Amino acid sequence: MAATLNDILSAISGFVWGPFLLIPLLLGTGLFLTIRLGGIQFRTLGRSVRHAFVDKNEEGAGDISNYQALTTALAATVGTGNIVGVATAISIGGPGALFWIWVTGIVGMASKYSEAYLGVRFRTTDAKGKQAGGPQVYLKRALPGRWGVLLAGAFTLFTIFASFGIGNLAQGNSIAAGLGDAFGVDPTVSGIIIFFCVGAAVLGGIEGVGKITAAFVPLMIVIYVTGGMVALVMMADRVPAAISTIFTDAFTGTAATGGFVGSGIMLAIQFGVARGIFSNESGMGSAAIAAAAAKTQHPVRQALVSMTQTFIDTIIVVTITGLVIVTAGTWDMGRDEAAIMTASAFSQALPGESGNLIVSVSLVFFAFSTILGWSYYGERATIALFGEWASVPYRMIFTVMAFVGAVAHLELAWTFSDLSNGLMAIPNLIGLLILSSLVANETREYLKFDPLLKKSPDEVAAFVERQQMDWK
Repeated sequence: MAATLNDILSAISGFVWGPFLLIPLLLGTGLFLTIRLGGIQFRTLGRSVRHAFVDKNEEGAGDISNYQALTTALAATVGTGNIVGVATAISIGGPGALFWIWVTGIVGMASKYSEAYLGVRFRTTDAKGKQAGGPQVYLKRALPGRWGVLLAGAFTLFTIFASFGIGNLAQGNSIAAGLGDAFGVDPTVSGIIIFFCVGAAVLGGIEGVGKITAAFVPLMIVIYVTGGMVALVMMADRVPAAISTIFTDAFTGTAATGGFVGSGIMLAIQFGVARGIFSNESGMGSAAIAAAAAKTQHPVRQALVSMTQTFIDTIIVVTITGLVIVTAGTWDMGRDEAAIMTASAFSQALPGESGNLIVSVSLVFFAFSTILGWSYYGERATIALFGEWASVPYRMIFTVMAFVGAVAHLELAWTFSDLSNGLMAIPNLIGLLILSSLVANETREYLKFDPLLKKSPDEVAAFVERQQMDWK
């Protein structure tokens, strides 16, 4: 029965992620928004990074700082997709899949900016005084009539599904595998550890999640990226050939050899785009939920901060993983070996067991951070669908399911995760296209007023007051 259901879901997922639906919708929306926003990811990246990591945290309506909102979104996205997902894409789509992951990330920055902007722009205050926003809110508030209600409802339902798939079960399974590989820990013991750690974190709400992710997400990224950079330095003589292979294969495909599945150009594009969004979530709308909780004086400021998340996730972390795999030559181990492909590549370049240890420990922390980020996304979607009373029951069920993920076989969960990720992106991307004019016009107004993001709080407050008069 499970095999049959997995086959059915795989067939549906193949269509959703195929060349006639989500791939052109994702790339097309990202490219359209890039043009509509005047290449905002290129002309404002430096300012955005400075504002995220250097400038003093803003004060304003919100529950967490703009930096904590960024690290919460990073926590949800920098996960197994950055290690196992990239390996899977390359094992099926060939080295050229990495090129298409880059393309998805670059144009996806405009999508991430737009959804974060709308998340803050249309956020509301719930019954407990907390900020509530994201596609489940802005699709309903910004789009008139039943059309907005339908899109918001679809996004909300698929987000709840995704929170238990890619945001929970699959991550718990990855943590158990990582602890088993690195330290020989039994999956049941791992499950118990996960249960208590997740419970302690998520029962504290977004404030607790924000404090935890702000503390350890940057550190775990630095450790992993540093390990990857050292590996590439050790293999420096092979890096140019690896880069050439990536760009060549992106447009020619790779013939099937040995354990490698083999790819044409379409497979490289399909799995590059699919694993790209799996990794950075641009266009899915999830990061807009975290952005809406941020203390910020204007939607543009938080949207620019949120946009840097895709750059960090894809252009930095994913690139390290992909380059090490292709440079080490482990990319043709075959799809069944994707889980150990990255560790094998790191181990070839780094001494002793250090490579395997870095990957295994990073996988554990990446997966745990993803659980924390998605616990908040799923909770906000649950509240939007069922009401405030469902918050605590959701957190309790979510915590238990993280334990289940550690001890269960999850091929079905991974298939379900891919499908639910794709389905939640569709209503959000439609909304982004419809609302693109609003985002572009209001962004242009603010950046004309404050191009360097240096205006004082009083100046911004006066501008917001004038702009809100126009909005009304």
